[in-house]
Amino acid sequence: MRVGVLRYYGQALILLFPLFLFCCNRNSDEIPLVPPPTNPLEREFIGYGVVDVSFVHILSSPLQDNDSLGYLRKRSLVRITERRSVSGRGNAESWVKVDAPYPASSDGKIQGWLRESSLNVYDNEVQALTAAQAMTP
Repeated sequence: MRVGVLRYYGQALILLFPLFLFCCNRNSDEIPLVPPPTNPLEREFIGYGVVDVSFVHILSSPLQDNDSLGYLRKRSLVRITERRSVSGRGNAESWVKVDAPYPASSDGKIQGWLRESSLNVYDNEVQALTAAQAMTP
């Protein structure tokens, strides 16, 4: 009986050993995981964000050298409608498309792109408002 059990486990190890070798290939190049752009038809918005830097420019597209449409100050509340990962200069950055109140515009709103690193992101508006109120100016 004992010999039969050892033979069974020995055969199992012999069959699984090539699988372990294949899975642990150290010379493979890693492929970065890039999330797809948010499908705008899935949801009306992703969540809410609160600006956590002194001020940030709202850009016309998700690249640093694009036109500035305006700016938001720290503690500004925005609604996030889209998220993209953009590769540039050897690294990927996460950008978000936002809608925000903007008194200087004719309709009182502004829509544009911000780096996600300039925001704290929240699931709902109540969480974002609470966080904005708790921030130091």
